[in-house]
Amino acid sequence: MWRHEGRGFRMADGARLVGQSGSTYELSVSMPNDADGFFGRQCPACRRLFRMQGDDYDALPDDLQLWCVYCGHHDDRADFRTEQQDARAMRAVDDVGEQIVDQLLDRALGGRTRRRPRSSSGGRAGLRLSITVTARRPAFRPKPLPAIQEEQLIRIRQCQSGGCGVRYAVFGEHRFCPVCGPLPAAVVARDALAAETTRLDALAQLPTEAAAALREQGGLTRLWVDTIENLVGVVETLAKTTFFALVTDAAQRVQGKGNVFQRLDDTATLFVDAGHPDLRDTVGVAVWQRLQQVWAARHVFTHNDGVVDARYLTRVPSSTARAGQRLTITEADCRQAIADTERLCAALATIGV
Repeated sequence: MWRHEGRGFRMADGARLVGQSGSTYELSVSMPNDADGFFGRQCPACRRLFRMQGDDYDALPDDLQLWCVYCGHHDDRADFRTEQQDARAMRAVDDVGEQIVDQLLDRALGGRTRRRPRSSSGGRAGLRLSITVTARRPAFRPKPLPAIQEEQLIRIRQCQSGGCGVRYAVFGEHRFCPVCGPLPAAVVARDALAAETTRLDALAQLPTEAAAALREQGGLTRLWVDTIENLVGVVETLAKTTFFALVTDAAQRVQGKGNVFQRLDDTATLFVDAGHPDLRDTVGVAVWQRLQQVWAARHVFTHNDGVVDARYLTRVPSSTARAGQRLTITEADCRQAIADTERLCAALATIGV
């Protein structure tokens, strides 16, 4: 469908001529939401797509800068148009441009141009010829604006920072709210742990042949070891961020202590010395002992290819392994470690609240 606009332009549904200043025309082109009320945004820096809830977006101030949920680039809202949205807008621009050229040609030719009759000397009586030049073009009919068929959301996120409340959807690991910027460290930690669980769930759903191939090549073991290493990283980041946010002289307290937030007991002692609850008491003895075993295993795999040494046996006196043996990790070990790490992260999130 199409309709007439100002200056006789024909516009496709979804496009509208809203203003003109001299030879400059201002168009409005609709960008439809999907069935869930979301529409696409694309970072001008990393070019990755995310989606925002349409009503939430419309309620934002016009001068608000958006953040890329993945890389943290922030810029004007208009700079986050997607490629498909640009293509839809350019279709309307092309339609108006073509009609402007048609109008200019009509004015230049006056609709039709005639030559005055003239005589010809070809014959006794001569011939009189009348020549008419007419410029004709078929009536312009705009093409429908292209539909937008971008990746659809799977899970809706809603920012809980400072009453922001904006709803959005992402397609990968992210660290930023599109409106208020960096996410709280506790939210990032929860997302990271959820990602580890999702990965284990996906591995469990592999076809039998694919799972067997991964197992035989050691792929499953490597993935489980990666999970253990990732859990330590999640806690290290959250503990460090929390400590520096709560303790005014945090830099002086950790000076000379190396990667103190990679060490469980030293991390707990830092918080206690700064006047905060003991994490060991908050999570309970059993959970803390299992976490110590996980942290010790991570150290062995990172620095000794999983081979048990005297340091590991000192940290895990209950272990039945002997020096020189190689530790084994199972899916069950990983799932227990994730659950225990969730308890620890929840404890860290409540410090100072």
